[in-house]
Amino acid sequence: MASIASSYAETVAPRQRRNFTPLWFLLPALVVTSAVVLVPVLQTFWLSLHDYLLYAPDDARFIGLGNFAAIFADEVFWISLGHSFIWIVGVVGLQFLLGLGTALLLNQSFWWRSLARSLVIIPWALPSVIIGLMWTWMYDFNVGVINDMLLRFGLIETPIAWLANPSTALYAVMFALIWQGFPFFAVTILAGLQTVPQELYEAAEIDGATPRQQLFSITLPSIADVIATALLLRTIWVANSLDVILVMTGGGPGYDTHTLPLYAFIRAYTGMEFGYGAALALILTFLLMAVVWAYVRRASRDLSR
Repeated sequence: MASIASSYAETVAPRQRRNFTPLWFLLPALVVTSAVVLVPVLQTFWLSLHDYLLYAPDDARFIGLGNFAAIFADEVFWISLGHSFIWIVGVVGLQFLLGLGTALLLNQSFWWRSLARSLVIIPWALPSVIIGLMWTWMYDFNVGVINDMLLRFGLIETPIAWLANPSTALYAVMFALIWQGFPFFAVTILAGLQTVPQELYEAAEIDGATPRQQLFSITLPSIADVIATALLLRTIWVANSLDVILVMTGGGPGYDTHTLPLYAFIRAYTGMEFGYGAALALILTFLLMAVVWAYVRRASRDLSR
């Protein structure tokens, strides 16, 4: 019996010790992540439970879920939430379609392909402030190149105040961000396309498959994981982006370009209401966590196959 126990200790116990090895390697990263991410989130949660005004920090008082109750009765919150939905779906969706088309073109063989691959990165490399200023000038009512081109082609009769008109302001800003961000999808999907075996296309051509059938039966299924990861990352970035809106419209006219992160920023730093701004930021965090959870669940299903 003693020999069996000894044998068990010699074989199983070392194996159990080895199982902790990955955890020890991950421990520094977990500690750093907790310090950088978890602590600010907990601090934001604590602030959201207080009526905390930046100009009167000594008068901060605990109000529980009072900020959240005020938010759900706040008309501007619902306007910002609706704009955020349009913003995310419109920007990410069109960036994806434009990036997919660009990647498919750049995956073809032509003599200036290397130059084209370099040029497509330029919008992605420009700072958001430059993007905002550049498109503000292009949309200008008097000297903007967009109005000038539309007038020359006869598409409009008088110049349009793109950023001052409530019906066009949000979509004008979205178009600027679509132009800036589509290279991310183009480069990411292009990398995925280069991993698809050419033998699949050769076999499909022998079977008489059309380019459209090859796209939906070979290309897109082969890079589905790449697309899912790119969509997740871009959704998070676009949902949190406010710099281009801030530069181009500042959230106006009225509340017509307010999104949730911009509204949280304005309430926190313009209104000095840190508690209310923290509660808005926390709601945005929960919404994004739902997206991440859906992605992790999908990835877990793929790993378990």
